[in-house]
Amino acid sequence: MTTSQTATTAPVSLAPKGAPGRFGSLGPVGLVLAGGISVQFGGALAVTLMPRAGALGVVALRLLVAAVVLLVLCRPRLRGHSRTDWGTVIVFGVTMAAMNGLFYQALARIPLGPAVTLEVLGPLALSVLASRRAVNLVWAGLALAGVFLLGGGGFADLDMVGVAFALGAGAMWSAYIVFSARTGRRFPQADGLALAMVVGALLFLPLGIAESGARLTDPVTLGLGAAVALLSSVLPYTLELLALRRLPASTFAVLMSLEPAVAATAGFLVLDQSLSALELLAIGLVVAASMGAVRTQVGRGKAGV
Repeated sequence: MTTSQTATTAPVSLAPKGAPGRFGSLGPVGLVLAGGISVQFGGALAVTLMPRAGALGVVALRLLVAAVVLLVLCRPRLRGHSRTDWGTVIVFGVTMAAMNGLFYQALARIPLGPAVTLEVLGPLALSVLASRRAVNLVWAGLALAGVFLLGGGGFADLDMVGVAFALGAGAMWSAYIVFSARTGRRFPQADGLALAMVVGALLFLPLGIAESGARLTDPVTLGLGAAVALLSSVLPYTLELLALRRLPASTFAVLMSLEPAVAATAGFLVLDQSLSALELLAIGLVVAASMGAVRTQVGRGKAGV
């Protein structure tokens, strides 16, 4: 995932404290879309890095570099937080680490498009469970149809261990969305995200060192790992965290149905994976579902004015 998965997050800030409120009615949606594009192209780049550093090594580099960058940019305040605040950010960090670890294990076994297609089932399930409006069930159902169509109508030819990892990443993605939103409400700007990233990096660094060892210190590997961290963690997680302050979890989860379409495009451009007519139709379905979710949210906002 992807992706995924969204939190909230000091003197040099990623966004002014009141920035989310100044976005237009489609501002949060634009943030989600920009984050999705970034994370999927980062995922495609990560696939090319795996032969050099291994799946666990790539995750360790991604989380470590992202944690350092966010700490430097945000300089989060450590004092003045309650025990509940710290508990939330720790769970968020654990969830983020698990989501990334499971997804990259899936990428090591199955192609990017099917991996993201399976992973996005988690946010879609969250959309159905969290939604309080019947129309959101329609958008979720349409997106789900597109997701399965993008997978060719079935996944029997895929490595089942890879499928299990992707489904596990989807479950963690759902938890990521929930705890990202909670973290965003408890910490200003991207402070919570920075702290959660440190938690995830500390958890995964021993695993990455155990798998890849000295390969992680290779300059080319470090450079590519830094690029993956910026594209797949720093930029998208920050944008999603800000977006979740304005979007309900159900609408955000439906928007995540765009991820397989973006992943297929990234696979085509970066990994030379072609798109079939069936895949293009599936992309149309998930785009339509996402547009419907956006229109529903915008209409709801206008009605409340």
